[in-house]
Amino acid sequence: MCYNFRHMIGIILYRPEKPANVGNIIRTCMASETKLYIIGPLTFSLTEKEFKRAGMDYIKETDFKIYDSYESFLKDFKDKNIYYVTRYSNKLYSSFDYSKVEEDIYFMFGRESTGIPHDVLREHLDKCIRIPMTISARSLNVSNSVAIVLYEALRQRKFYGLATYETIKGEDFLENEIKND
Repeated sequence: MCYNFRHMIGIILYRPEKPANVGNIIRTCMASETKLYIIGPLTFSLTEKEFKRAGMDYIKETDFKIYDSYESFLKDFKDKNIYYVTRYSNKLYSSFDYSKVEEDIYFMFGRESTGIPHDVLREHLDKCIRIPMTISARSLNVSNSVAIVLYEALRQRKFYGLATYETIKGEDFLENEIKND
C-alpha cells in the first residue's frame, strides 16, 4: 500500500477478542489509509467467517502487522507517540492536538472484555484519553471507538491524502442522477 504522505496515523489493538470487530476496524483502516497493528495472541483465527464477512475484500488491501506478544510489540514501539484509549482517563480524546501531518501518532485500544492492562496505562498516564459517554455506560464498541478517535485525528489533519468527494461514481453523481430522473 502506498500512503499519500510520509507520516501516518496507526491503530493498535491490544489482544482483540471479537473477529467481527477486527474486520470492521480493518475496513476503517483501509478507507483511511491507516496502518493497523494487532498485539496477540489472538483468541480467534483470521480465517473465521465473522472476520472475513466484516473485513470483506478490504482485508487484502489493508496494511496490518500482527505481533505475537506485547513484549515483541514494544521492540518496535518503545519510543513511539502512542495515545491509550481508556474509560479511566479524565482527558478527552478531542482535547489533544493531532494536526501535525509530519508526526506519526498511534492510538491503542484494549480488549473488548478488559481493555488495556492497567499497568500499561499507569506507565502512560499523560497519554491516556477517553471518549465521553453517559455515566451508566461501561464502554463503547471497540470498532466504533476506533472510528471516533481516528476520524478526529484525520479531521485535525484536514483529511490529508483522503478523497473529500465521490471518486468511484463521479464527483457530480447525485446532481447528474437527479437530472436524469
